[in-house]
Amino acid sequence: MVFKSFMSEALVQAQAAADRGEVPVGAVIVDGKGSVIASAGNRTRELNDPTAHAEVLAIRVACAALGVERLKGCDLYVTLEPCPMCAAAISNARIARLYYGASDPKSGGVEQGPRVFSHPQCHHAPEVYDGIDAVASQDLLRGFFKGRR
Repeated sequence: MVFKSFMSEALVQAQAAADRGEVPVGAVIVDGKGSVIASAGNRTRELNDPTAHAEVLAIRVACAALGVERLKGCDLYVTLEPCPMCAAAISNARIARLYYGASDPKSGGVEQGPRVFSHPQCHHAPEVYDGIDAVASQDLLRGFFKGRR
């Protein structure tokens, strides 16, 4: 099977989040057949919900769409390294593979900070691939925050 990245779809969701005034992070969940089953961008401000990160919203939509609580065999593409909360949700959802764009030295929870998937308490760790379209993800974030300063 030939690898196909879905990061461009995640970047579309991140741009839509930025257009709504949200931090531009987008996520896409793909099933084992290569079909997009969920996509989302941050909506923390819009929903007044600190848990409304792109990853969590996409996981909720994918679980509802499939009628399951675990997304075995599914891949998650997200434009920014997941925070600890999102990393825990990814583990609990049993996502098979995580692809992310930009690293997050301030709030990351995968390769930075607490490294959630490395803890003995972590019941499931996905395969992790970082740096996918990292420059595009970083540029979107930098542009968003530059406009806010």
